[in-house]
Amino acid sequence: MHGRILIVDAAATNRVIHKVKLAKAFYEPILAADGASCLDLARSEQPDLILLDLALADLSGTDLLALLRGDPLTRAIPVIAFAPPGDPAARLGALRHGADAVMSKPIAEAVLLARIRNLMRGRTDARRVSEMWGESASGILGLAEPASGFDTIGSIGLIAARPETANSWRLALQRRMRDRLSVLTREQAMALQPGADEAIPEVFVIECDLDGAGLGLRLMSALKTHAGTRQSAFCMMAEREDGSAAEMAYDLGADDVVSTAAPEGELELRLRTLLRRKRQTDRTRATLEDGLRLAMIDPLTSTYNRRYAMPRLAGIAAQAESENLPFAVMIVDLDRFKGVNDRYGHAAGDAVLVEVARRLAENLRISDLLARIGGEEFLVVLPQTGLCDAERVAERLRQIVGEQPIRLPAGENIIVTVSIGVAVGRLGQTGDGDPATVVDRADRALLLSKSGGRNLVTFSQSAA
Repeated sequence: MHGRILIVDAAATNRVIHKVKLAKAFYEPILAADGASCLDLARSEQPDLILLDLALADLSGTDLLALLRGDPLTRAIPVIAFAPPGDPAARLGALRHGADAVMSKPIAEAVLLARIRNLMRGRTDARRVSEMWGESASGILGLAEPASGFDTIGSIGLIAARPETANSWRLALQRRMRDRLSVLTREQAMALQPGADEAIPEVFVIECDLDGAGLGLRLMSALKTHAGTRQSAFCMMAEREDGSAAEMAYDLGADDVVSTAAPEGELELRLRTLLRRKRQTDRTRATLEDGLRLAMIDPLTSTYNRRYAMPRLAGIAAQAESENLPFAVMIVDLDRFKGVNDRYGHAAGDAVLVEVARRLAENLRISDLLARIGGEEFLVVLPQTGLCDAERVAERLRQIVGEQPIRLPAGENIIVTVSIGVAVGRLGQTGDGDPATVVDRADRALLLSKSGGRNLVTFSQSAA
């Protein structure tokens, strides 16, 4: 099954009709006849989506929406509300109380299924995040707290076939929203780039038919693959919300479709929902990126950490084997670092590590690997590097660390030196290019540097 959908409708006939249609589309229907049953099933069954008829016997549709959105167990479940025909107040009320979409009865089956597919994709993405981070994903990602009631000013781009149409949208929205509203041409939208002076709209409102049938949909598809605009949300304006253009828009990835005949205020409510959803997605993406970065980067020195370095070293070794070229591995260890911590304090020790890492990084190539793999120990890997070049680089690193004093936070200047062990991975000898073996040889060479008086570079005997 594609997913479980909770059908909430007071009329048994409607429940059965929706159940049959959803089952044919390979969804698993769950049925509820009233608001109380909906709440119980939503909490216990955790459906992927709720279809909610607003006309219930025990609770009003808006009250039920408020209860769903106020419960941590159910607030993230998408809801499509079914409103009576010709009842704009019901539509607006449902949107204000948290419905993700509102459709007027009678329901167009093709559009409904397209909207379900559309919302399910977003639900699946959120579930993947949970699977990646485990049961407590919301807490780990910083998403457990309810959204702030204060909405920052957003940016919305308006694109229509005729500038007068887009300007009429802008004037109508200006009376209700304090967000930045800009009228754009297709060319201006496609020219938007990250970091440019002109801000990229968080939400685009695009007329489905610009200068021809479906041209607005093609523009949306292009913008969704464009580097500058692919993270924006898209609201398509169609003549009918239950027509083929709406169905196609949802399947192409539109975040919402609004009828040009929608009641006054509906576009504003839908855009506010899209802005909130877009910002939530941005926060999730940023937190994931931060988490991935922290999984690879040492937070103190901003060099790579051991978790990242060892697979990267294996990749460098494999590349060296395929190209029949050597690679060099260095273990760099600060001399008498414990004495720095004991005499000047751990803040001073941290400052020394940061400065040493900076000096090392500035004297390596972009293709080289620098990682902190221990308290005061760094790993350096030089791809496509043989014995002579490795010797030259190692001596340069040793000198660049020790030739200038390091200024501590309290103002003292101290000289810090490093000892370095070097091994070269060579091909054609059993085990001599194996990453673990090369690191072990470099580590043993480091011990010789330490025992030989420190502030020395020593090569492993196998690489000499």
